[in-house]
Amino acid sequence: MNKILVSPSSFGQVSNEPVEMLEKKGYKIINNPYGRKLTEDEVIELGYGCVGIIAGVEPLTAKVIDNMPNLKCISRVGVGMDNVDIEYAKQKGIIVINTPDGPTRSVAELTIAMTFSLLRRIPQADSAIKNKKWEKQIGNLIFGKQIGIIGLGRIGKMVAELFRGIGNQVVGFDLNPDTQWANLHDVTIMPFNKIISQSDIISIHIPGNKDKSAVIGKKEILQMKQSAFLINISRGGVIDESELFYALKNNKISGAAIDVFTTEPYYGPLCELDNVILTPHIGSYASEGKLQMEIESVSNLISAINI
Repeated sequence: MNKILVSPSSFGQVSNEPVEMLEKKGYKIINNPYGRKLTEDEVIELGYGCVGIIAGVEPLTAKVIDNMPNLKCISRVGVGMDNVDIEYAKQKGIIVINTPDGPTRSVAELTIAMTFSLLRRIPQADSAIKNKKWEKQIGNLIFGKQIGIIGLGRIGKMVAELFRGIGNQVVGFDLNPDTQWANLHDVTIMPFNKIISQSDIISIHIPGNKDKSAVIGKKEILQMKQSAFLINISRGGVIDESELFYALKNNKISGAAIDVFTTEPYYGPLCELDNVILTPHIGSYASEGKLQMEIESVSNLISAINI
């Protein structure tokens, strides 16, 4: 019986349908028993002999690929592929495929939710009342705020359209901007540094640098308004976490919302601060979007293996 490694620990939680799809095709499913992102060695141990991987964000390096001699397909649940050595996989004849449309709406809506939560200090109000403190938080309106979006791919575009829908001015930066789309949706394309220095809310939607260096570091944070809010639901490491901690602790910027971290699970110093919202990499964790991605990833894998 052919084996499939299913690495996302939450796979099948919304519905058993994607699991049943694999079982009906006669595959033996090897699940992630750790409840977190797998390490290289764990992927090798669990995945040995597998013909396919339903992949999350675990490292699928040349070392891993060399230790999975039967591997035919890596099917990513999600968009980002920076955890996969795609070129090496191709050299080995392994099909690598993702689900680019699946998480778009989920991540975009979380971005909007994070923005409102930051501005109206909803987590702080909730925490206070649960601790028997009747403290009325003074927040800010989203009305009149300029939204700066770094990265205008599928998700960045949808975020821009949602903010335009509630009447905000939206400016954006992309290495290869879609000017036709920008003109259609009244989004102004601007240089990176101007977006950083002029925007009231900065939302990041990029895969990050190839060398894993931070895109938003000390220099960029110092350019931001003191009243600015920074949101990252893209990739861990895109923001220098130590510089962000310093800026938030010393009120160099007003607040931040972070869903992705350099090391996950994250229990670092940002947890000590009141002016940051931290979530455990839940950008795609809306039941409708998550199920769609899982079904699509299974369909992709079955099709690839049966070629």
